[in-house]
Order: sequence, then C-alpha cells, then structure tokens
Amino acid sequence: MTGTRRALALLVLSLSSLPALSADLPTSISQGGLVVATLPGVTQASIGGKPVRVGDDGTLVFGAGRDETGPLTVNLAYRDGRRETVRIAVTPRDWPIERVNGVPPKTVNPPPALAERIRREQAEVTAARHRDDSREDFLSGFIWPVQGRISGRFGNQRIYNGDPKAPHSGMDIAVPTGTPVKAPAAGVVTFAKPDLYLTGGTVLLDHGFGLSSNFLHLSRLDVKVGQRVRQGEVIGAAGMTGRATGPHVHWGFNWFGTRLDPLLLPGIRTP
Repeated sequence: MTGTRRALALLVLSLSSLPALSADLPTSISQGGLVVATLPGVTQASIGGKPVRVGDDGTLVFGAGRDETGPLTVNLAYRDGRRETVRIAVTPRDWPIERVNGVPPKTVNPPPALAERIRREQAEVTAARHRDDSREDFLSGFIWPVQGRISGRFGNQRIYNGDPKAPHSGMDIAVPTGTPVKAPAAGVVTFAKPDLYLTGGTVLLDHGFGLSSNFLHLSRLDVKVGQRVRQGEVIGAAGMTGRATGPHVHWGFNWFGTRLDPLLLPGIRTP
C-alpha cells in the first residue's frame, strides 16, 4: 500500500469510529413526552440553555411539558471538542375538559388557613423533586403501579363544581381501596407522608437524572424517606385520601418541575 493510500485508509477508519451526531435524538416529541437518549462521546448537554446531567455512557433525559410549543433546543458538547445544536419539534395534543361535581366546596376554594397549609405541603413536594443524581434506574423501563381502568388522563382540564382548575398532572387508575401499589421502576423514596390535605397519602420515588414518580391518595404507606426500592416492590396501597371522589391511584411523573404523561414513558409495560 502506498503512503497516500495508507493515509486515506487511516482517515476513513478514524472517521468511521466517531459517534454519529445526535443519532439517538428524535426529530419530534409529543407534549407530555419523555426522551431518554444515549449519545456516545457526549460530555455536556443543555436543554433550552439549562445544563442537564450526562451519564458516563452519554445518557441524558429531558421532557416536554403539557403546554410546551417548542422547538426544544438541545446543545451538545463532545469529548473530541465538537459541538452540535439540535432542534426537536413538539407535537401538540388535544386536551379534553372534564367536569367533576359533588366535590366539597372547601376543597375547591379552601379558606385562608387551609390555603396556607396546601401551599406549605406543595412546597415540600416540589423541593423533593429537585434531586439530581447519577442513578439510571429509569433505563430498565417502567411497569404500571396497578392494573385497572384509567379514570383520569394526564393534561385534562378539570372543572370542579363549575370552577376551572389546573390541568390534571398525572394518570388516575381506578382500583379498590387496599390494592397494592408497586414501584414502576427502581428508585429512592424522597417524600412519604400519609395526610396531605389535597393528595392524602403521598409518596415520591426518584429514578435518577431528575425523573420521579408520585403516588397520591394512598390509604397506606409501606416505605419511608431514604429507602431504596426495586421495580415491582410494593410501596403502599390504593385509597381515596385527600381530595378524591373514589378509590384510585394517581400516578404522576416529573422531569424536575416538568410534569409528563406516564402513558408516554419509553418501555412502559404492564406488570
């Protein structure tokens, strides 16, 4: 082989060994959707200018909220010095309106003392969602925490007793009180209290990289803060504590403060 041919062969080999830019990133994401991508060679990333965690293997995650219009701007920095900007379109969804009547008036528009309690309790829950560590429990996929009829969907606008409220933040699954609730993926319990005013028995389970599940209206809590649980492990029992009109499990899912649709989680499967 001549020197020129040898140099060309080495150049082709070198180029073929470089990771493909943004190969695992989608061109679009649905409102309420989650992206889990592994980009070999990526060392830093930001979404909309906000830095996000990148694993040693190039794994990163991000989501699009209910009202996100996009496009999402993803900035990537590679180990070899290359940089890339990717724009991901956000697909809009139609959000139905649900009317829920018969809710006690004080739970729709609580008096000042109760409103302060609600604000304080919600601030505790919000703080628990700030955890950001390197565990990749989410990579094993997700299972449903219970099996049952979906009685409330993510993003639906609810009107309680004729008074419009915030869109539904998760998915409701109708099951009898006492039904065991299982961890949809492994994680660490970051919040566990039995008697919040709005959500009753409440558990937050952190899956790493800012991803967390929350379970509301539980009749029993079987875990405590700091406990690590496996996928499929029972964390409590379904109920109708807090503001609930019937027994069910509310399963919410977050990327930090961004609420996502559990039905759109990658790899979700029934237990």
